[in-house]
Amino acid sequence: MEPKKEISVGGQAVIEGVMMRGPESLATAIRRKDGTIELFKQAFASKAKKGTFLGLPLIRGFVSLIEMMLIGMKTITLSANRAELDIRAEAAAQGKQQKDKSKAAQQAENLISYVIAFGLAFVLFAWLPYQIGDWIGLSKQNFYFNLFAGSIRIVFFVLYIWLISRMKDIHRLFQYHGAEHKNVNAYEKETGLDIAAIQTNTTIHPRCGTSFMFFVLLVSILIFSVTDTIVSAFILKAQVPIYLRLAYHILLIPLVSGVSYEILKFSGRNLKHPIVKLLTIPGMALQRITTQPPDDQMVETALVAMKAALDMDLDGHNVKVMPG
Repeated sequence: MEPKKEISVGGQAVIEGVMMRGPESLATAIRRKDGTIELFKQAFASKAKKGTFLGLPLIRGFVSLIEMMLIGMKTITLSANRAELDIRAEAAAQGKQQKDKSKAAQQAENLISYVIAFGLAFVLFAWLPYQIGDWIGLSKQNFYFNLFAGSIRIVFFVLYIWLISRMKDIHRLFQYHGAEHKNVNAYEKETGLDIAAIQTNTTIHPRCGTSFMFFVLLVSILIFSVTDTIVSAFILKAQVPIYLRLAYHILLIPLVSGVSYEILKFSGRNLKHPIVKLLTIPGMALQRITTQPPDDQMVETALVAMKAALDMDLDGHNVKVMPG
């Protein structure tokens, strides 16, 4: 089956693998310790379809964000479970014995990790930037307050990404992220889908979630500033308390993500426009951290996921198709 340029494909890196999303399928390919590639494939239809309420501009962006968050958590958990099997097999080969965790214990562990992750994100990207802005006396100046808080968020975001990139496991995850991008670029540019040809492509891609996050951070500054001005001038007729400000800013996240999604889609279709080039610079630059050069096995793993998501032939790959 020949690839068609008009069909979009994209995905995310998982532990020792890649998840790809095609027009009608999700495919996750995971490289096991023995060299085989396990393939998990399922039908997928986004709720944000054209012609429906959830497919309307602005709304579809938030719907897509929620869908990809849920899919992301599910596939990361899947890949972590497969990696755990390899760890156990390796321990058994060395004569070590590991205690089996109950399903309830595993679910509790996952829940705690999610709570910690979301709690840390709230402190770093919501409460702390606002609190610092309030401490230095910017609360009365809505635009400068949000410009400062937004800038602090961006600094924290970049610093956080850079710090975790120093970890060995995260570095490998970013290599698989690079493998995903190389494959998508090879498919879209029609440079060939053999490993050597795919490796000639860049690890940078304009539709990356990293770029989306940057758009979210930038768009939030404008939307939050306008909203704060309206609330303080026409509703409260006074300075907006920091916790009230934080509360309705959180409620505005669907709008912010919706606008950011539309900007990302527009930029993907108009990459040669000077303004678009300017807008994509921050996100593309950050991908220098979040994507790393992959080895050939990583590229092949991503290729299997992409081919499966696009219903292409998998001959020539050592693939084990898994149920579900």
